[in-house]
Amino acid sequence: MYIAGKTNKLANRFRGFLPVVVDVETGGFDAKKDALLEIAAVLLEMDGEGKLSLGETVSTHVIPFEGANLDPKSLQVNGINPFHPLRAAREEIDALNYIFQPIRQAVKAAGCKRAILVGHNASFDLSFINSAAERCGVKRNPFHPFSNFDTVSFSALAFGQTVLSRAAEAAGMPWDSREAHSAVYDTQMTAKLFCHVINRWESLHQP
Repeated sequence: MYIAGKTNKLANRFRGFLPVVVDVETGGFDAKKDALLEIAAVLLEMDGEGKLSLGETVSTHVIPFEGANLDPKSLQVNGINPFHPLRAAREEIDALNYIFQPIRQAVKAAGCKRAILVGHNASFDLSFINSAAERCGVKRNPFHPFSNFDTVSFSALAFGQTVLSRAAEAAGMPWDSREAHSAVYDTQMTAKLFCHVINRWESLHQP
């Protein structure tokens, strides 16, 4: 438990790991075969009382890697046209570097040893990040390779809900279904949910 007044370092709250909230939009469910189409990440901040809040959001569209599978059902859900001329997408390696750079900087600034991915069904997002990093030969993936914080479990514990929209509403946060399945919107809502649960826990267990 974070003890206000003893430290205000985020690194000490999560055993040297910096939580970074991530959501990806994809062309399917297979991280090895299906395209990574969009990545968003929200950095978190902690004040002197140990309360978490949202910091910088970084996001980018991603050009499907050569030979990537694109499941029409997945594209229908996320509403992405991977080849729209105005999409302003980056090649996969450039997209990863664009997202990873501020994360690495935040890890260093916070005195942490590594980032840990926070997500709703986090193993899905982490698998796509790891597969893309492996494909692109990225040697300094800032995320822990297998550990994560999954807000599905957090929400089940705190609210008895596992669906992101229902968990957000149970936490008293408005949910806009028109914005859902956008990586930025889903990431920011997941970040708000994570902060809400952690801050609520801390408020209940202050010495």
